[in-house]
Amino acid sequence: MATLQDHIAATSARTEQRPWYHLNGEERLAWLLVLPWIIGFVAFQLGPMLASLGLSLTEWRMFTPPKFIGLSNYAEMISGDPLVFQAFKVTTIYSVTSVPLRIALGVLVALLLNASVRGLAFIRTVYYLPATVSGVAVAMVWLLILNGDFGLLNRALSLLGLEGPYWLTDTRTVLASFVLMSLWSVGAGIIIYLAGLQGVPNELYEAAEVDGAGDWVMFWKITIPMISPVLFFQFVIGMIDALQEFAGPFIMTQGGPGNASLFVMLYLFRQGFEFFQMGYASALAWVLFVYIMLMTLFIIRSSAVWVYYEGEVKGN
Repeated sequence: MATLQDHIAATSARTEQRPWYHLNGEERLAWLLVLPWIIGFVAFQLGPMLASLGLSLTEWRMFTPPKFIGLSNYAEMISGDPLVFQAFKVTTIYSVTSVPLRIALGVLVALLLNASVRGLAFIRTVYYLPATVSGVAVAMVWLLILNGDFGLLNRALSLLGLEGPYWLTDTRTVLASFVLMSLWSVGAGIIIYLAGLQGVPNELYEAAEVDGAGDWVMFWKITIPMISPVLFFQFVIGMIDALQEFAGPFIMTQGGPGNASLFVMLYLFRQGFEFFQMGYASALAWVLFVYIMLMTLFIIRSSAVWVYYEGEVKGN
């Protein structure tokens, strides 16, 4: 009797011998269903990306034909534009600060919501709702909260006898204001953390409790390792999203004061749609793309140290 492996090998051999254009009914249907996505990807993602790569090698002010200048835009960024370094510094500080804070707060709230209490479904919904609000609406709300004269945050501090700063107009606090604002959408990750927490086997906690382990030890030795794949996923997605922050700085500060909140996406927007330097803006977009890719690869490589997968053997 032929084994399953023999059947798979025979099927693979027939597939390799058959020309790619000789498809059966199921394969044709599969390609037909995938075709709209492929067309959309080529037309609205891959095509514009390749076009922007070509534009990054030109000087194009939108109202004149593009002029090929090679790598001059990239050379300008390295040697002649100090705002590029400032924009990447601001974006990096914001990302490496806000993302870990959002993850830590999300895990903490998920631990509280993982308990069996009355009205838990309603509480989970309330925490998730802010994540459904658009970035523009969130920015307008936080403009009122962080206003130095009549903002809600400073009024709350005044009740404690403290004098709040001018959050969005002070170079010392403006970036911290955006980090604080980023915690608004922590509810989006709570759903994923809850799923991870509910996937941890209770037998591990029971065995640790028999051995005399306390809650803190069980949290660090069982909970964190078991949900580390979830944390890894959230860290990667969070960093990619944070490095492309735009709506808040654009609406609330326009990069000020003194370029203290000049994010890369905001500077890119300025170059393209305020100064009409589309070639330079395209080059900035590709530098940001490479930067995000390198940051993502660094996180992925570091995962071998701190991410644990159930059933994984150390060193394999």
